[in-house]
Amino acid sequence: MRLSTIIYTLIIFAWPLYFLYEHSLGAISFLLLALFFLFIAIKELKKIKSDGEQPKKEKIKQNSR
Repeated sequence: MRLSTIIYTLIIFAWPLYFLYEHSLGAISFLLLALFFLFIAIKELKKIKSDGEQPKKEKIKQNSR
């Protein structure tokens, strides 16, 4: 997801989340933000897996004494 899309989405939802916070429903707004960022993280992980970019594994040499 592009950074500008994320920022625009957060700006659009800022007022409703603040409204919930003002009415002592801050836990709901926090939950919605957490779900939004979880969705973004899952989407990015799927993109990385589909691109085939996997970190290289290094072999660890053991000392024989």
